Amino acid sequence: TLNLNYAPLKSYFEGRDTESISVLEVSEAVKRIRRSKLPDPDKLGNAGSFFKNPVVKNSRLQKLLKTYPEIPHYPFDKNSSKLAAGWLIERCGWKGKRIGDAGVHDKQALVLVNYGSASGEEVVNLATEVKKSVEKEFGVRLEFEVNVH
Repeated sequence: TLNLNYAPLKSYFEGRDTESISVLEVSEAVKRIRRSKLPDPDKLGNAGSFFKNPVVKNSRLQKLLKTYPEIPHYPFDKNSSKLAAGWLIERCGWKGKRIGDAGVHDKQALVLVNYGSASGEEVVNLATEVKKSVEKEFGVRLEFEVNVH
């Protein structure tokens, strides 16, 4: 059976009998959802999702839920859960923020963008500031999803 637990997919197929949904339809839905959230790299420089969704022990998740009951989380394995990095970044106030020409996308906080002439170093500096603020606020370390050299 198909896994339609991802909230945007649930919404996309709302009202449909899940048995009638094909893998191809899910693939197309994911592409449409991503296009609606991610900037077109031909128009706005970006590398897609810049950060991985962090995995935390379930004991850590329970502590976070006491302060942030709305924190999006998904089971990862028996002892841990995955958190939505975009939500963490957004809660720290980064969504739509810029430092020079490097910025956090205004529709998807996981995406760092280049509004013109930001250097790679400037983008990495922004990413580092985002990581620091998430760790300070939530005690959770973000990792880069992109390769940085």
